[in-house]
Amino acid sequence: MRAARDKPPASARSVALRLLARRDYSRSELAQRLRARGLGAADIEAALDDFERLGYLSDARYAQALVAHRVGHLGKRAIARDLRERGIAADDAKAALSPLADRDEIADATALWQRRFGQPPADERERARQVRFLVSRGFSAAIAFRVLRAAGARTDDLQD
Repeated sequence: MRAARDKPPASARSVALRLLARRDYSRSELAQRLRARGLGAADIEAALDDFERLGYLSDARYAQALVAHRVGHLGKRAIARDLRERGIAADDAKAALSPLADRDEIADATALWQRRFGQPPADERERARQVRFLVSRGFSAAIAFRVLRAAGARTDDLQD
């Protein structure tokens, strides 16, 4: 039986395959992880090119999955930022975000606000907190204020 130190170093292909077996990655994320393991740049590029050709690695598929996972929890701006941070090309990001064009961001923000808070702010401090929450999730300040205005109007209607 060989000791662990006698084991030959893993190839970029085998490490990448092991990583992809666990979850999907963008090409740049996977390359970054392989570089962190000290693998050579030429080996990494060859393995990633081969995996793209075989269909194991696809930035377009990864982008669509990321958008589907984040929609309803984040606004369009935050999702687009996540795609950029993960190294997704602009064309793939635009294609993945295109189904969100018809989506009502106010309804998404309202649903998110309802799950998190459920009641209008009692004072200005709470109002600022709720606005910051929605803005941090990628919704514009205008949408955040509209959601809070609508929530306040609903409670005013209930009190009459």
